[in-house]
Amino acid sequence: MFGFDYMPSFARILVLVLVFLLVMVIAFTVLDPVLARAAVRRRIESRLDPVDAAGGVTLRSDRTNSAWIKLINAIEERGLSLADTRDDKLRARLIAAGFTHPMAPRVFTLTRLVLTLALPLAFVVLSYSSGQPPSLIKLYFIGAAFALLGLYGPNLFVSAKADRRRQAIINGFPDSLDLMLVCVEAGMGLEAAFSRVGSEIMKHHPLLGEMLGTAVLEMRAGRSREDALRRMADRAQIDEISAFTTLLVQSSKLGSSIGQTLRVYAAEMREARRMRAEEKAHRLPVLISVPLVVCMLPVMIGVLMLPAAIRVIRMLLPALGHH
Repeated sequence: MFGFDYMPSFARILVLVLVFLLVMVIAFTVLDPVLARAAVRRRIESRLDPVDAAGGVTLRSDRTNSAWIKLINAIEERGLSLADTRDDKLRARLIAAGFTHPMAPRVFTLTRLVLTLALPLAFVVLSYSSGQPPSLIKLYFIGAAFALLGLYGPNLFVSAKADRRRQAIINGFPDSLDLMLVCVEAGMGLEAAFSRVGSEIMKHHPLLGEMLGTAVLEMRAGRSREDALRRMADRAQIDEISAFTTLLVQSSKLGSSIGQTLRVYAAEMREARRMRAEEKAHRLPVLISVPLVVCMLPVMIGVLMLPAAIRVIRMLLPALGHH
């Protein structure tokens, strides 16, 4: 029997094609059950963790078996508590920034602890590995600066994220009030209006849609309307949302028209948004004047004064040379 190298070219190609087909058949035979099992697992997980039609996640959407949670549980089991002394205030700040998981305060504390220790340590290691380490005083002050950065950096990040989230919700709030007013005047109840508006604005204002969707889920889960609205205001940490929920609660208690309440408050919110836009427009000349003065004014002075200065020097130097 001849070896593979002594076969004619056509026979070698035919053998390679047959081997390729055999490998493909084996691969599909082995991978097909695996892929089917993975698809079934994804469907099961999607049913256990669904997304509400109103656009917001459900009350069971937070996964509790993540790597962060396992790490925190392992650390606390060894005796190191990551609970903050001001846990309620920290939780409110994190919720305002969008971190609604129950373990978010502990994750935040762990992050601050790791950064406070890791940044100075990394700086010291890099300094001594460079071959020319700085002096001990310089090393101490720069290490202390990195430690302060690790300690207060997460606070700045959370504050900036909360401000961006608050601004995004405030910008889309008047539009949602207009849609809500249309739904209420069309005969929908407040819960149905929240659900409809949340699904409609999810594409353009996802944070606001998620907030309304969560309130709808809580009302469907059995919470009273007043409790669900107040919890929505607590999660948002925004004055406009708090005033809106207070108006709805008072309208429900006093029996006044919710449509009229929404109409008046929507007009006020549109006027407030227009005033914020005008305020930003009026601040533009002041903000533009700073780069103009710093960058363009020295160049203009140099362009205007430099020829005159050169001419004066050319006229004065010969006169001074004669004396």
